[in-house]
Amino acid sequence: MIPTLLVESTGVLTTVQDLGRLNAVSAGVQAGGAMDRFAHSAANLLVGNDHGLATLECTLTGPALVAEHTCLIAIAGADFDPRVNGAPVSPWTSLFLGPGDRLTFAGRRDGARMYIAVAGGFDADRWLGSLSTNLLARRGGREGRPLKAGDTLRVAGEARKPGVAGRRMPEQLRPEYSDHTLHAVAGPHLKRLDPDGRRLLFQATYRVGRDSDRMGYRLEGPQLIATGDELLSFGLVAGAVQMPSSGQPILLMADHQTAGGYPVVATVVSASLPIAAQLLPGDELRLADITVERAQTMRRALAGALETLREGAG
Repeated sequence: MIPTLLVESTGVLTTVQDLGRLNAVSAGVQAGGAMDRFAHSAANLLVGNDHGLATLECTLTGPALVAEHTCLIAIAGADFDPRVNGAPVSPWTSLFLGPGDRLTFAGRRDGARMYIAVAGGFDADRWLGSLSTNLLARRGGREGRPLKAGDTLRVAGEARKPGVAGRRMPEQLRPEYSDHTLHAVAGPHLKRLDPDGRRLLFQATYRVGRDSDRMGYRLEGPQLIATGDELLSFGLVAGAVQMPSSGQPILLMADHQTAGGYPVVATVVSASLPIAAQLLPGDELRLADITVERAQTMRRALAGALETLREGAG
C-alpha cells in the first residue's frame, strides 16, 4: 500500500519542490527548485532518500497533514514549532507517523522556509525533468499550484535506504541561520562601481525589501551607481547581485530569470544561499567579500555535513 498524507490546511504557501530544472536553463526556462537546497537535501537524507527527491517547501507557516498510512518523515530548515498529535517533536530528525497521526506547526519561531521529506519522496507532476512547482508557468508539483486543503499526497516509491526513526543532523553541522552575513565573491562588473560604491557594497547593512519573492530580493540600503555602456544580456545564476539603474541591488534567488543585462557586481556563494533563503522582507543582511578559494572551502564544509547523513544511512 502506498503511504499517503491528507492535507487539512496549507499555511501561507506550500509547494512541491525538488532541485529544479537545470537541464532546461539553456532553453530559457527558470531552474527553480527548493530555495534552501541544504535543508531540502538534509530532510531527504534523514529519511533515506536520494537528496534530490521532491519535498514540501513551506513558507512562513506550516501545513496540517494527516497520515493515512505509516510513513517516515523529517523536517528541516526554518523552525515552525512542529507537533505530532499536539506534542512537540524535534526538527532535523526522522520520525514515523502512524495512521491517523496529525502533523501540525504551532507557529514560526525562526526562518522563512521549512522542508518536509517523506521516505520515498512525494509524487507530483513532472515537467521538463522536474517535479518542482513553477507557479508562473503553472507546471509541475500539483497542477502547477500551491497545495490546497483536501489534496492527497502520495509517496512516489521506495526509499533508497531502510527507514530509521531518530536519525538527526547535529546542530553544529547546520547552517548558521541566525547570522545574516552573506558571503560573496566579486562579480564580473564590480569595477563599474566607484571605490566608495565598492566599499559600501561590502560594508553597508541592507534590508530585504517588501517587493521580494522567490525570483529575487530587492535590497534597500545606500544607493550605488554603476557606470559604463549598456550590456548585452548574459547568463545568470542564483546568488548574482545585479545593479539596476535605481542603485538598489537585486539578489537573484531560485526562480531567477536565465539571462539579463544589469551589471553583476557580486555573487553570493552557494554556501550562503541557504541563509539567504531563510530571510524575510524587513530582515537585515550584510555582504562580506571573500575569495573564491574561501567560497570553495565553505561549499565543501556543507557538502561534508550532508555526507555524514549518507554515511549514517549505510
